[in-house]
Amino acid sequence: MRVLGMDPGLTRCGLGVVDGRAGRAAMVAVGVVRTPSDAEPSQRLIFLERELDGWLDKFTPDVVAVERVFADTNVTQVMNTAHATAIALLTAGKRGIPVVFHTPTEVKASVTGSGRADKAQVTAMVTRILKLDSPPKPADAADALALAICHLWRGAATARLEALAKASVR
Repeated sequence: MRVLGMDPGLTRCGLGVVDGRAGRAAMVAVGVVRTPSDAEPSQRLIFLERELDGWLDKFTPDVVAVERVFADTNVTQVMNTAHATAIALLTAGKRGIPVVFHTPTEVKASVTGSGRADKAQVTAMVTRILKLDSPPKPADAADALALAICHLWRGAATARLEALAKASVR
């Protein structure tokens, strides 16, 4: 399975592509899309859409895993993150690629074993799991890879359980 992980953001959007299955993962690509900070929000979203379109065309993922937006006191930041998330839904949806959401706690737990892990611990484990020579930078890139790994490991198991549950209902 190929997963494109996305750490959504309007200023910086982390993207990471990982191939694998539960227990095995290999990095295909990683990067960060930086939108022009002086551009209008609509232009920044168009820029993000074009970049994400390019990643989807180039890497043809089976699924896109996005960090679930969580409530925060900074409403502007939450809205900007939600806008970037909508671009993932739009670009993947146009191609028929499923989009799944994972909470930060889920991602941390699946990659480090602890839902309370800090960014340094997540980055260290992503580097180790993917057998990288150096840690992915910035943190948005490491987070995108962690999302992809999380979905490979947790999402695949969840999908199997859901399929078994549906089969037993028949």
